[in-house]
Amino acid sequence: MTIGCPKEIKVHEYRVGLTPANVQDYKNAGHTIYIEKGAGEGIGFSDDMYKSAGATVTSKEEVFEKADMIIKVKEPIAVEYDYFKENSILYTYLHLAADKELTHMLLKKNIRSVAYETIKTANNGLPCLAPMSAIAGRLASQEGAKYIEKTFGGSGILMGGVPGTPKAKVTILGGGVVGLNAAQIAMGMGADVTILDISAERLAYIDQMFDMRIKTLISNRGSIEALLPESDIIVGAILLPGAVAPKLIKKDDLKKMKPGSVLVDVAIDQGGCFETSKATTHSEPTYIIDKIVHYCVANMPGAVAQTSTLALTNATLPYGLKLATMGLEEACKKDPALLEGLNTYKGKCTYKGVAEAFGLEYTSAEKALG
Repeated sequence: MTIGCPKEIKVHEYRVGLTPANVQDYKNAGHTIYIEKGAGEGIGFSDDMYKSAGATVTSKEEVFEKADMIIKVKEPIAVEYDYFKENSILYTYLHLAADKELTHMLLKKNIRSVAYETIKTANNGLPCLAPMSAIAGRLASQEGAKYIEKTFGGSGILMGGVPGTPKAKVTILGGGVVGLNAAQIAMGMGADVTILDISAERLAYIDQMFDMRIKTLISNRGSIEALLPESDIIVGAILLPGAVAPKLIKKDDLKKMKPGSVLVDVAIDQGGCFETSKATTHSEPTYIIDKIVHYCVANMPGAVAQTSTLALTNATLPYGLKLATMGLEEACKKDPALLEGLNTYKGKCTYKGVAEAFGLEYTSAEKALG
């Protein structure tokens, strides 16, 4: 198969879908690889490194023209739509439930799309999402600590305080990979941490993991409302794979919070879990509504692009090699995890959460493949 990897063009997005080492792996498996010029330069992967690994380094136009499968990091944006060929394979993060325009483009062009974030193993693991979730979770506490500083519009409290002063109170909504990693960093910085989740079993695990050094609460409206007035930072770490995130904090709730508190919405790729959330960029990461600082960067791991690229490609490479070597249809039929990742197939919406988000007809992946 011919593989194409274009340069990411979102604001301050330096990650790349394939490293030179990945190129060598695909080459050794008998595939042909085209890389867009400068695709990895932002994180130290020069064009010469890709050439040495066996790739052809060329223009964006030729990458899309030659490739049977496009491998990216972020979902395509409008200026990239015209590059896609009919019936090609797209392997990347998609987050379609929050992007109607992209969904319709993929369906119109009969693109066979596999979303990293919905590839799911038998034990409900999300192997291609987990590394970025871990990074985003750790960054969430770092960014919260930064933007609670007075110079950024925050209340001016230090996460761990100093002797004789209060610590920052950090509330984390969701005890999954994002929430767990956010809690680790916040606690490591000395904050007073509370984590909420709808699963008592998950909270029991977290309680044991942290030796009861953080507070755990069942997530419900009452618990959230009780924490609003005392929280300095709230991290939204909710995930419904492939579906729109629920809005756990409403606009009216901001009035119950302390001025200068910070909301960090890690769920922004799926529409955000705060009613007042809107996607921001690393260039302009925050905005303020009702004296509450909002941090809603849609590609948080892009801030640590070198770490993120290595962690991501470690996870995506095995599945990408299956798609390239076996073909999408055969790979999805033989690997249930990849079948879960199939979001669109030849004009059919094959992921239920996406179909429900936009009122589209849903066709199961099994039925679509025949």
